[in-house]
Order: sequence, then structure tokens, then C-alpha cells
Amino acid sequence: MASQGPYGRQGYQANPQGYGGAYGGGGGAPPQGGSSYTSPPYGQGYGGATSYSAPAPQAGTYGVGGGDMGYGGESAGDYQNDKSSNDKTKGGKKSIALQALNQNVLIWAGFFSASLLIYSLLSGGDFSFLMTYGAMSRMFGFGILNVKTFKSQRATGVSVKSLQLYVLVFFFRLTSIFRHEGYLPYDKSGDWLYHFIEGMSLLFTSAALYGCMVPFKGTYQSDMDQFGEFNVPPGFGACYLAGPIMLVAVFIHPNLNADFLSDVAWTYAMYLESTALIPQLYMFQKQASGVVELLTAHFVAALGFGRLMEFLFWVYSYHELASSTGSRLPGYLALFSQFVQLVLMVDFFWYYYKAVRSATPLVLPTHGGLGIV
Repeated sequence: MASQGPYGRQGYQANPQGYGGAYGGGGGAPPQGGSSYTSPPYGQGYGGATSYSAPAPQAGTYGVGGGDMGYGGESAGDYQNDKSSNDKTKGGKKSIALQALNQNVLIWAGFFSASLLIYSLLSGGDFSFLMTYGAMSRMFGFGILNVKTFKSQRATGVSVKSLQLYVLVFFFRLTSIFRHEGYLPYDKSGDWLYHFIEGMSLLFTSAALYGCMVPFKGTYQSDMDQFGEFNVPPGFGACYLAGPIMLVAVFIHPNLNADFLSDVAWTYAMYLESTALIPQLYMFQKQASGVVELLTAHFVAALGFGRLMEFLFWVYSYHELASSTGSRLPGYLALFSQFVQLVLMVDFFWYYYKAVRSATPLVLPTHGGLGIV
């Protein structure tokens, strides 16, 4: 708004009586060269009442002050500074997200590169390398979990029950493959590498379990890790999976080693691994926010990927898992158990893919998203 004119700051001072003064004694002379009649100012009658003029706007209001000030006294410079600050904030967030995305890519790129190297050196192109590949993925997952736990010095979001079950898985599998060769990969990786990978997986799992239960126990979310907490001492909910599965393995197992204890130990590890992630997935669902730390998500995804590799192997080889009587029921049961685990993880894989793609925390639905609660 211009500063000249009757309603402007300068116009009010030059002509305080408004338009033309009053008619008939208002105290103002008629303008020269014009009609003797002028309209009375707003608020003034024909009897000479005091005229009304709008008060001068204060400095700092809209449109006053030579265009330097904005509405409410905010200068144009302040607005530009705020805009620049917002742009920098957005740019910083994009930069952090890009760094996280690059880190995710590097983590998996390193794993796949090592896998290709080992495949070229030790597999001989044999299909059974998928067993070794699955074992490598599990070891990779537990390595990530140890980095997450000991670097952050926190055990948040990690299910101790799943770790307990995986310790049993690796222990029983090792007791079988160190004594016999019936369940080893056929290629060179079955000579020593597969044993080494399974041994390192047991070591990593035990280290993660130790970290959650001893030095970082104060950060362990026992109130979230509630799978199986029914008529058992606190923390022993995993026995509802470990006990019944042992009975199944005793009665339904293949006979590749021709040794009862060795065959049962390997079968128990196979069946138990298919359920070992259930407490972890259950814990994800119990979190009110549904947010999963990305390194924890990498850990679970690596275990799921390893199970997928083994499932692909056994799809073509399940007929070898026959019992001493020739029944293929152990092979069918092994396929079924692995398939169920993959089905339970379908939603997780989808949300994990979205999180890695956008470099944001993984957010799971809080009610029944994985079909286990």
C-alpha cells in the first residue's frame, strides 16, 4: 500500500480532516477552483462534528517500511534465511539417507562378492553348493547381529529365545557332520568349508547370546520377547518349540548316516531351524511402533535368504531324505517345515525391501502382519 493519499501515513498528517473538510462550519475552506460543495468525511455530520480518519499504520506492519518488512514484522531476509535453512535440512536428510542406502548396498555387495569367489574356487559348479551358500548367509547374518550388538552396546529388538534355538541348531548339526558325511555338500566345500562355516555360526550365535544376557542385559527387551511365556519360568518359552520338535525328529528322520544319534541330531537341527525365527518375528509384532533397526533387519533377512537357498536345494533333493524303511516322509516334512518358515517371512521380506530401497527404518504392521500373532 502506498504511503501517499488520505489514508496513508503522510496523507493523514497533511489533511487531518479527511476529504474536503466539513460542510457548513466544519472549519475547512473549500478547495480552490472547485465546487463549494464537498462531501463530509466519514464519521462527521453536517453540523460540524469531529471528523474521523484512519490511524497511521505502525512500523513493521504489512506493506510499511519501504518493503523491508513482511507480515507480522518478519523481514524478507528472515524469510529467505528460513527457506535456506529448510533446504539445507532437507538436503542433509537426503544425504544421510543416501549414505545409509550406500551402506546397505555395500554390506550385501561384500557378501555376494565373497560368495562368488568361494563358488568359483570350491564348488566346481555343483548344485549342492546351495547348502554351503545357505550356511554362509546364516553366518553372515549372525556376524551382522554381533556388529549391531557390540558396536551399539545395546540388545534392543533382539529375541534371546531365537538365539537360544539357533545355538541348539548349530550344536546338533555340528555333532552330526563332524562324525559322518551323509548330509554334507557333494562339492569341495563339503570337505572342510561347510564345517568351518557352521562352527563360526555357532560361535557368532553364542557371542550374540552372551552380549544380550550379560554385558547388555539392561537393554534387552524381555517384556517384548514373550513367545511361549506360559506355565514356564521366565525366559524358557523356547522349550515349547525345542521339546516337541525333538520328539518329531526321533520318530521321523532320514537314514543317510546309518547312525541313529547322528541322523536324529541332523534332522532335529533341520526341523528346529525352520521354527527358530518365530520368537524373533513375534517380538517384532509386539513392538508398539513396529519399527525395526535396519541392522537387525539385515540379520533376519540374511537368515531368511539362507533358508531360501537350502529350500531350493532340497526341492530337487528331498527324495534322498528317506528313512531306513524307504519312506520319503522325512523329505516331505523337511520341505514342509522350510516352506512354512518362508511363508511366515513373506511380509517381512516385502517391508525389508521397501526399507532398504528408501534407506529408512523397517516398519512392520503391528497387528497380525506376519500371520503369527
